[in-house]
Amino acid sequence: MKIIEGQLIAGDDHYAIVVARFNDLITRRLLDGALDALHRHGVGEDHLTVVWVPGSFELPIVAQKLVCSKKFAAVICLGAVIQGETSHHEYINHQMAQGIMQTSLQSQTPILFGVLTCSSMDQALDRAGGKAGNKGVEAALAAIETVNVLKKL
Repeated sequence: MKIIEGQLIAGDDHYAIVVARFNDLITRRLLDGALDALHRHGVGEDHLTVVWVPGSFELPIVAQKLVCSKKFAAVICLGAVIQGETSHHEYINHQMAQGIMQTSLQSQTPILFGVLTCSSMDQALDRAGGKAGNKGVEAALAAIETVNVLKKL
């Protein structure tokens, strides 16, 4: 039996992070976590690009543009869509997730989904460095590992 696993060593790869400005109390914490994780695993400042967009709905188009540049081994999307009094969040979440997945599959480049889809601000805070960890960290680590797995295939 052959087992293929990725390592958490970034090497000389370049990474991009696309961050939604909407709910920036949350997204800045996700970004801080992702940057810290990438730095701790060997990604230098000169191998990182951070792009701010208005909201989570804009993540897929910017991720697609970054992937098409062929400069990045992976793109990490960070955002926070918090349920309000209407069903608006459902439309944002479905289309955003579909756009990110479609672009990743078509480009064969990892685009990581580090977007919180929470019922409340408390839930989002818990997942942006609170008691549930930091999903920005998790997305960054998944990016490094996925890039390494793809290199082995």
